[in-house]
Amino acid sequence: KGRFCCFSQEPIDDVDSWGESIEKLLSCKMGQMALQDFLKSEYSEENILFWLACEEYKKITSTPEMISRANQIYTEFVQTEAPRQVNIDSGTRTNITNNISEPTLNSFDTAQKMIFSLMARDCYPRFLKSDIYQSILQNHGKS
Repeated sequence: KGRFCCFSQEPIDDVDSWGESIEKLLSCKMGQMALQDFLKSEYSEENILFWLACEEYKKITSTPEMISRANQIYTEFVQTEAPRQVNIDSGTRTNITNNISEPTLNSFDTAQKMIFSLMARDCYPRFLKSDIYQSILQNHGKS
């Protein structure tokens, strides 16, 4: 199957499924990259970066690494005036702030769900209509 994505040399036979759900889009590395590219063009790349950081965070197995990474995620995305501050409600932000000194693997779950919901409701429908997705679909989708 000689189709390759514009982002890498990996074949992307599932590009057609990206239009079925945001879950299918995010389950594919190339889909994640395409959405990130789109969100960058909309100046809302922090959403996918935060979501991906949370996915990686949940795989951590050592406490020192978890504490370090939790603080990085907090500093970059959650704290007020963070460089890539995500749009979460103040209660969730306060809850994370109050518990950041003793993080757990679930510390960011509520915020991650909010951002996922925002992307699914708002960003994903626009992504499907975007030139980025339409071009990939045209070049790599099933005829």
